[in-house]
Amino acid sequence: MNDASTAHPAPRVTVVIAAWKAASTLDRAIESALAQTIPVEVIVVDDASPDSTAAVADSHARRDRRVTLLRQIQNQGPATARNRAIAESHAPWIAVLDSDDFMDPERLERLVEIAEAEGLDFLADDLFKVSEDDLSGPRTRLWSAEDFKPFKVDAETFIRGNLSTSHGGRREMGFVKPLMRRAFLDRHRLTYADMRLGEDYDLYARALILGARFRMINPRGYVAVVRPGSLSGQHATDAHRALIEADLRMLDMPEADSATRAALRAHLIEERKKWAWRRLIDAVKARDPGAALSCFAAPPAVILDLIGRLAEQVWLRGARRLKRG
Repeated sequence: MNDASTAHPAPRVTVVIAAWKAASTLDRAIESALAQTIPVEVIVVDDASPDSTAAVADSHARRDRRVTLLRQIQNQGPATARNRAIAESHAPWIAVLDSDDFMDPERLERLVEIAEAEGLDFLADDLFKVSEDDLSGPRTRLWSAEDFKPFKVDAETFIRGNLSTSHGGRREMGFVKPLMRRAFLDRHRLTYADMRLGEDYDLYARALILGARFRMINPRGYVAVVRPGSLSGQHATDAHRALIEADLRMLDMPEADSATRAALRAHLIEERKKWAWRRLIDAVKARDPGAALSCFAAPPAVILDLIGRLAEQVWLRGARRLKRG
């Protein structure tokens, strides 16, 4: 019997998949969502992909009523795609799945059971990472090296957990993919900001400032696939500026306490360092000395960081010349 004619229970979780140029991995992501042991609906948003991404999703939608394909007329980024999926979905819980990742079958059922028992708004499990070349090979963990005692996440803890100076190597807490309670998002009118970098960090941080009950637990089966040249590791200069603006908006939130504001200021300085460095690189490539000098119109910590990075580059180039000689 064709799955399209099969009745399914009302979904408990909406699985949101924003997809762009994901034709080679989308089957795996959708199949892992449909294999969950709890009733789900799967909303795939094709973000104006130039390849056969939409066709892959449409093939699943034709076979299984649990899958819905939404198509963007033009590429608008994952935040806009996720907002559209959430707006057009119905389940009481929301889970984001990247189009190149997958989940073990019992993950969502286990998360919902814990979240409902503890009255949580967000429940994040640490992620597993695997190489694209060996999907069934060894799994490493994203945030923690070993098992930890589950803990409550507050705004300060989360924001400091995204400082790359302390949690570098893409181990920042903002990379987790928590189960989210729709009622909390609706009550506070929370949506993803129009950002192409850090949109998850921004949403979770704002939710925590607004009082979300958020817990972090050991892995339950989200598997992030590590691919060379992944788009998630490539960001335009303006993407860092958007993160700075996000931090500034959160600093203006009256609900943010003093500890949270201190954490936000630390994150803001870190992002300003990254933005200044990217702007300086762009200015050098454009041979624009005025733009290069403007990068130094910044707080002392940012200026010192720029000087340090420049000195490092000079030393590295000198070392390479000596090695060639």
